[in-house]
Amino acid sequence: MTNIYNNSVFWIETGKILPNPYQPRREFDEHKLSDLADSIRQYGVLQPLVVTRREEVREDGGISVIYELISGERRLRASKLAGVSQVPAIIRIGADTEKEKLELAIIENLQREDLSSVERAVAFHRLATEFGFKHTEIAKKVGKSREYVSNTIRILSLPQDIIDALRDGKITEGHTRPILMLAEKPEEQLTLFKEIMYKQLTVREAEALSRRMAQERVRNREYLVDPRILNLETQLAEKLGTRVHIEKRGEKGGKITIDFFSDEDLAGLLSSITNEARAEEMSALASDPFMVEDNSDAQNIDDDGDDELYSVSNFSL
Repeated sequence: MTNIYNNSVFWIETGKILPNPYQPRREFDEHKLSDLADSIRQYGVLQPLVVTRREEVREDGGISVIYELISGERRLRASKLAGVSQVPAIIRIGADTEKEKLELAIIENLQREDLSSVERAVAFHRLATEFGFKHTEIAKKVGKSREYVSNTIRILSLPQDIIDALRDGKITEGHTRPILMLAEKPEEQLTLFKEIMYKQLTVREAEALSRRMAQERVRNREYLVDPRILNLETQLAEKLGTRVHIEKRGEKGGKITIDFFSDEDLAGLLSSITNEARAEEMSALASDPFMVEDNSDAQNIDDDGDDELYSVSNFSL
């Protein structure tokens, strides 16, 4: 009986097929489903679904047959959308069907590149934790390297705000690599993430900034940087809205490095610095009594009628 089920195609009512509880994919493009439904109306379901079959005893003593999807959820959804009452399916029976449900669902979606980065990470993690697959085994099954599988699973170690942004398409999977470089410091990961979001950094720019942040951390730890310098860096960074690095050279002098990532960013920094300088100058003028204009002498000159003092003839080039 097992061989009959495993090697035969059956026509099963769409309403009797339950979704795969291990399906890693959570979002389906409605437009693509509609296109697939149109194709199914015209040509039918060309590739059979894969399901499991089990029998349950009802309260009245009768037997109910339940089918649970292993792979082919897009085809099942589109078939229901197309109003198809029955679909072709292969029934799989065996002790490892639970593992197979997840494994085949992942492989099917990966082959179509239908999984998002987060969905793929969750799927790999479930294969590793729930079914005991090693990363090398997962890699072999999906045709990827062990490093690819390990790095994908590491995405789940990121702060939730970053995972949500990745899921929503606000950042790319490439952006997660430089963020993961700062795994020892979650607060630095969030700082880099905010810079990526606010300044629309490319992956390459994010990687360069991540390396710089890691180097600064090493510098602060190994060379015991003066806390006053660190405080000044923080104040300048908050005022300018970008990272600032201060490097002292001996007892006197040094340099300040200010990060910018585009011409517009640079123009904004220059404008901010210029406006700040003007504001401080005006504040100094207002607070210094000796800088206030005194018109008393000019008034006396006018009273004396000495108009020749300001005559053009008294000035030379």
